[in-house]
Amino acid sequence: MSRALVVKVTCGAEDPERCNQAFTVAASAVAAGATVSLWLTGEAAWYGVPGRAEEFSLELATPLAALRDAVLAGGTLTVCTQCAARRGITEEDLLPGARIAGAALFAEEVLGDGVQALVY
Repeated sequence: MSRALVVKVTCGAEDPERCNQAFTVAASAVAAGATVSLWLTGEAAWYGVPGRAEEFSLELATPLAALRDAVLAGGTLTVCTQCAARRGITEEDLLPGARIAGAALFAEEVLGDGVQALVY
């Protein structure tokens, strides 16, 4: 049985290294066979929308869009309900496979047996 990892990223382009670290850890965990759930909150909510991760740039880092796509291919990508609403993001705006959900589901995920949660 694989371990479960929930990663919450709370920043976007305003803190590019921290943001990229969260995506890197999530994508690496997917590659290692973990069950991964990546939550996008605050300014990171924009990376659930097509084209936004492609605009992100950080020298010597794996492109954010590639990391995001790895998570979408093997894990779950969730945009925070309130964060999406504050930015006018709707389900129709999201990438295929991404979803919008709130704190109740986040709490349910992180309180699961054997789950490791990381917040960036």
